[in-house]
Amino acid sequence: MRNHGGSRVSTYVYANDPILQAGVTSTLRMCAEVRLVAGCSVDSAEVAVVVADALDDAVYRNLRAIQRGGVPRTMLVLGSLDETTVVAAAEAGVSGMIRRTDATRDNLVAQIKRIAAGGGAVPPDLVGTLLEEVGYLQRRGGFPRRPAGAPLSEREIEVLRLVSEGFDTAAIADELCYSERTVKSVLHGVTTRLHLRNRTHAVAYAMREGLI
Repeated sequence: MRNHGGSRVSTYVYANDPILQAGVTSTLRMCAEVRLVAGCSVDSAEVAVVVADALDDAVYRNLRAIQRGGVPRTMLVLGSLDETTVVAAAEAGVSGMIRRTDATRDNLVAQIKRIAAGGGAVPPDLVGTLLEEVGYLQRRGGFPRRPAGAPLSEREIEVLRLVSEGFDTAAIADELCYSERTVKSVLHGVTTRLHLRNRTHAVAYAMREGLI
């Protein structure tokens, strides 16, 4: 069963290299905040951590297979991570991503917990350049047209602005004096109405539209 409010995050780890798989698994096994699940129980995981050198076709296919397996949130740990990869990962429905060089035990666990709680993770140096790269999705048809008569509300824009600045759900709620449930409801409303995959995709959409 998935953990709803408990202290341990059920986590599935997949790497396309057995040494990477063993290393990340060994690191997380020592962490009290994480409960590892095997491949046969992937549908019980709250977060899947996918470790690879780059987001190539093979990793993309495995990522999609994991998502189809029922894991609600996925995180990429990549050796190579740039602006184009961030946008492609957002299009693929990834909730967060970090570079392998930043994947210390403490940081890895912190990002897993943030993603399980509904947050996102993008390296700070890539957030500011996301606007320049969203043309990638536009060329591929990854962004829907903005529905006539359905612009983002001031509240939705403010929430997405804070997401783009790295605030998690709790921090956004504190900043705007909302409940966490309200923040989640706002984000769910945006992604559902505009057919976006997650909050990272929503931020990229808002940037392209010049809203944040």
